Amino acid sequence: MLKLPARLRMDNVPQEWAKLEGALRAESAQVGNAAGRSVSLDASGLNDFDSAALSLLLSALRLCGQDGWQLTLHQAPRELRELARVYGLDHLFWSEAAAPAQAA
Repeated sequence: MLKLPARLRMDNVPQEWAKLEGALRAESAQVGNAAGRSVSLDASGLNDFDSAALSLLLSALRLCGQDGWQLTLHQAPRELRELARVYGLDHLFWSEAAAPAQAA
C-alpha cells in the first residue's frame, strides 16, 4: 500500500505528484496481473491539505484508470472526504456503502 504524505498543498503537489506517479507505475508493474487489479493509497497521515490534494487524487485516479486499475483510498481524513463532497467528487473515491465505514 502506498502512503500519501502528511502535507498536500498547492505549493508542493507538483513535486508530490511526480513521486506518486512513479510509485503508482511501479506498484502496478509489481503486482502485474494480480487478482483485483487494485492499487491502494493510505491517506491516514494526511493532515495538512487544500483542494490541490483533490487534484493529485484525480490525477492518480486517471492514471490508474488508463491501465485498467482501480484506485482505493484508505483512511482518508474526515475533512478530505468533506472537501471531496463539496466539489462533488466523493463518489469517485468512496462508494455510498463504504462512506459511512470510512468515517468511523
